[in-house]
Amino acid sequence: MSPSGSESGIDHGGLLACATPRTWLHHACSHVDALLLDHASCEKKAASTAVSLLFRYPEQDAFVQRLSRLAREELRHFEQVRAVIARRGIAFRRVRPTRYAGGLHRVARSQEPGRLVDLLIAGAFIEARSAERFAVLAPALEPQLGAFYAGLHAAEVRHCRVYLDLASAQSDEPIDERLRAFASAEAELITEPDARFGFHSGPPG
Repeated sequence: MSPSGSESGIDHGGLLACATPRTWLHHACSHVDALLLDHASCEKKAASTAVSLLFRYPEQDAFVQRLSRLAREELRHFEQVRAVIARRGIAFRRVRPTRYAGGLHRVARSQEPGRLVDLLIAGAFIEARSAERFAVLAPALEPQLGAFYAGLHAAEVRHCRVYLDLASAQSDEPIDERLRAFASAEAELITEPDARFGFHSGPPG
């Protein structure tokens, strides 16, 4: 399931079934303030998701340690985006989430252990898409902001791998079928017109 025609030329974990639409990229480049505000919100939510998993599934030391480290990195990214927002003089405000994460979580099974496996897979797709968007944004934005996004890319790829490794470790069977289900849902969320613009939204509709 490598990306089809990814503009970044990078296979983000072999997960993504489609590349970011050019219409989304063009809109993002002309609405940088909104992009940064939603990006900050996404980083905060990513840290919150990792912490939530720690509370819900605290029994395994390796599981807890990897998610704890990931949560700290997400909070650091949140701080970095906030600093960019402050430097640019953007008034910070809360933003409503787009449909993306909720749409992925609706694919998750409701019963354990499948639910945990699927939540981890959803996390992997969110991180993979973040990495792909960092890669396409970096050369399209002004140099300073583009360099900032390029610098975040490797961490998102690593976070994707953490979630995939944890999902595989929690499953008694191969997760390929679940990856295909999430890839299909994720591609729809990314390519279908979206009523609200955000870091993980589809093209403006």
